[in-house]
Amino acid sequence: MAPMKVYGWAVSPWMARALVCLEEAGAEYEIVRMSRCGGDHRRPDHLARNPFGEIPVLEDGDLTLYESRAIARYVLRKHRPELLKQGDLEGSAMVDVWMEVESHHMEATLWTIIRNCITGPYVGRPRDQAAVDESLAKLRAVLPVYEARLSACRYLAGDEVTAADLCHFGFMRYFMATEYASMVDAYPHVRAWWDALLARPSVKKVIAGMPPDFGYASGNIP
Repeated sequence: MAPMKVYGWAVSPWMARALVCLEEAGAEYEIVRMSRCGGDHRRPDHLARNPFGEIPVLEDGDLTLYESRAIARYVLRKHRPELLKQGDLEGSAMVDVWMEVESHHMEATLWTIIRNCITGPYVGRPRDQAAVDESLAKLRAVLPVYEARLSACRYLAGDEVTAADLCHFGFMRYFMATEYASMVDAYPHVRAWWDALLARPSVKKVIAGMPPDFGYASGNIP
């Protein structure tokens, strides 16, 4: 069987969500590298794969998928269903809960901080400190919820890593490269959870393609 294809650029936190799940799944895949600066995601061939012009896109035989969480779920259902706690009604519900929490309470909050603190200076976009401060306030309200959960179990859906944890990786990686990373140190269980994720071979492999400045300083931007 041909390996799955993943279209996108490795520095993307959305791409990282798919890649870390592919690595955890032990799935065969190849990255079809695209250039955001070159506008590859707006070309007709990519729009045929994803009409919204976004990445990542996964091709597995005749199946084409977009949206990073959908890709993550598909890959894990196919290769590592235990990472979704498939067959465990309550356990799988907790995986779903924390994937939803990440989607609704973390991604946009962290992305506002990341784009203002990391990418903005390189593309000439003025820093919106008010937006950063608003997002930091949201994060201060959310992190105690994570701390409470992670004081009861090692990972978000129990004592074993699941998709719920893996799906946090991409945006946390870049937030932890900002000047506000020390916020996490006030929450020892969150810090321990993050350190445990960083120690995973899948994360180590994916993070190697994610320089903390998105590659802007070296000129290696996709």
